[in-house]
Amino acid sequence: MESTRSLKDKIFLVVKGLAMGAANKVPGVSGGVVAFVAGFYEEFIYSLQRVNKTAFKLLLGGRFRSFYHYVNGRFLGLLFLGMVISYFSVSKILDYLIVHYQLYVWSLFFGMILGSIYYINKDFKTWNRATVIALISGIVVGIAISLLDPAKENDNLIFVFICGIISVSGMTLPGFSGSFILILLGNYVLLLVDSVNALFDTIYDIFKWDFSFFNDPKRTRLLQVLGVFTLGSVTGLVTFSHVLNYILKHYKAITMATIIGFIIGSLGVVWPWKETVYKTDNEGTLVLDSVGNQIVENYHRYIPELTNQTFIAIAFIILGIFVVLALDWYGQRTQRITI
Repeated sequence: MESTRSLKDKIFLVVKGLAMGAANKVPGVSGGVVAFVAGFYEEFIYSLQRVNKTAFKLLLGGRFRSFYHYVNGRFLGLLFLGMVISYFSVSKILDYLIVHYQLYVWSLFFGMILGSIYYINKDFKTWNRATVIALISGIVVGIAISLLDPAKENDNLIFVFICGIISVSGMTLPGFSGSFILILLGNYVLLLVDSVNALFDTIYDIFKWDFSFFNDPKRTRLLQVLGVFTLGSVTGLVTFSHVLNYILKHYKAITMATIIGFIIGSLGVVWPWKETVYKTDNEGTLVLDSVGNQIVENYHRYIPELTNQTFIAIAFIILGIFVVLALDWYGQRTQRITI
């Protein structure tokens, strides 16, 4: 697989990793959709499920080159490089844009998901009773998840590990937003904002040869939480990939229909016209997390009035659709693996 990739394709793979990392951090958007539309979803799942007993034998036996080739290491390495870069660059820019241009960001993602539904559905011809039921089930589950109320923040390490396993579903299962699942579990700010920022600050301090953070219990706790969350995410990523690889081989049509349903159901989460509802106590005072951030409780969705702002948002929706169509066009040119 690697020998057929040009330098441009490898650069684009890092860019796709950037897009997956950014998408995974946005509540309601699934990194798996990026993999699906960009044409490397099947290879992504295949490569992850190669992290198995044989791979560990090669690794423990010191056969690092064989291990690297066995797990499609260059593909995964470039992709994860993009994701890591994203968490310290693109995702921070995205955080800023969501705060200052929330309507337009959500509109762009809404359009991209609409385009994704078209993209996935256009080549799917296996409609029958079973796949229609799978489609409806996926839609119902997607909508139901969007209507759930979030839990309270919990930094118990066992729970954090479970959060890692569950949240990574957004990378392997298109339509399931891992970051939105973290909001429902009450740990979005803790795991994707506070702990990531703590790691960024720590790396910055180390470059300055400043190790005073060892005496900061809050910082060390956040780093510990991030480490456990990362371990849970890796565990979930490998586990889900094995399950999905089996399902795609034996129940491909039903799986595809369910994924389409998940993505349709997720439209409610990324509906652009909504107000963020923050958690308050019985007296109406905002409840803050351990480091002083407001805690998202849910979203209040509404139908917009026809204003200039609304028309600009619609333009961003159209732009989002064209972004997906452009990815499809690029994928056809490079003769990507079709699903």
